[in-house]
Amino acid sequence: MEMRTFEQKQKRLVPWNKGRVTGQKPPLKPREVWAIRVRLQISNRVRDLALFNLAIDSKLRGCDLVHLRVDDVMQGDQVRTRALVSQRKTGAPVQFEITEQARAAIASWVRGKTLKGSD
Repeated sequence: MEMRTFEQKQKRLVPWNKGRVTGQKPPLKPREVWAIRVRLQISNRVRDLALFNLAIDSKLRGCDLVHLRVDDVMQGDQVRTRALVSQRKTGAPVQFEITEQARAAIASWVRGKTLKGSD
């Protein structure tokens, strides 16, 4: 019977992230934000444009953005200038200003939703 030592059998494992950038990614540059907005406008993706603009304005996590309700950003038929949202992860309230560009995108998205729903 042959006896092998542990050292002979052991293989070196290469980490899955060796040589890759890890950690926090750098923020989007203004030019990249502008390019994304233009592409969303050209392709008529009203919902995605509204959510992207809200994400830029609020700096909320994705899970918080998709759980926003119309009442959180609108009052009656007008888009609010400021919104107050409670974060799901921390429970902390976050207040943010909604820019004119984001308000226009949200208004067109909500109007499109109500027009399609009334047919």
